[in-house]
Amino acid sequence: MLRLALAFILFTIPAFAEEVVLGLSKDEVAITTSFDGSEILIFGAVKRDKPIPEGDPLGVIIAISGPSEAVTVRRKEKRFGIWVNVDSVEVDHAPSFYAVASSGPFDEVLHDLEDVRFQISIPRAIRSVGAPENVENPTAFADAIIRIRESTNAYQLLENEIKVVDQTLFQTSIQLPAALTTGDYATRIFLTREGKVVSSYETSIVVRKVGLERWLYTLSRENAFLYGLMSLAIAIAAGWGASAIFRLVRP
Repeated sequence: MLRLALAFILFTIPAFAEEVVLGLSKDEVAITTSFDGSEILIFGAVKRDKPIPEGDPLGVIIAISGPSEAVTVRRKEKRFGIWVNVDSVEVDHAPSFYAVASSGPFDEVLHDLEDVRFQISIPRAIRSVGAPENVENPTAFADAIIRIRESTNAYQLLENEIKVVDQTLFQTSIQLPAALTTGDYATRIFLTREGKVVSSYETSIVVRKVGLERWLYTLSRENAFLYGLMSLAIAIAAGWGASAIFRLVRP
């Protein structure tokens, strides 16, 4: 019985162990009044307990996901010369930012079944639990979110952008756009061989507002009434100031 148990354990242990040792150029992004985006350098190495195996080369995938939110997507049609909303679907889970980089063509580095399992590609990072039965082609609504956010660089597919050296060292850089949602940005790294994930690692990058941006953001959330009064006062003062300057410069 003991021999059978040992044989089972040896059978279930991977024949070759590869683990990620990760580094980030920064693990925190500060949003100020002059913030116009940030570049994150991601680099790392592969720790092994045996020599590099022969055969299919090592693949690396890195995915960064911003805070998720529910998004209502509406479809419009032109009727009687007027554009009106005809259908709407609520997408339950859509990251505010999502970037996935790979060391080669994505479909070659990762098999589709593994993508289903780990939810790595952009379409699989978006979840819509259900849609009204009368809505035709509900997947088109999730596709619309992807298309719109790709145009603003909020969603990025970066194929062949991870440089792998000697199947041991890897690095890439990912550009974060100016319009970032504050919160934790989950960063996942996957090592693959023959399209299958052999190891994964997860960390996070914190995005937060600082200085005047943080003070205004906190005030708007914790004391909306005072924030509204202050905004009104600033608008009145700006209008009065502009009027006074106009009267001075008018001949």
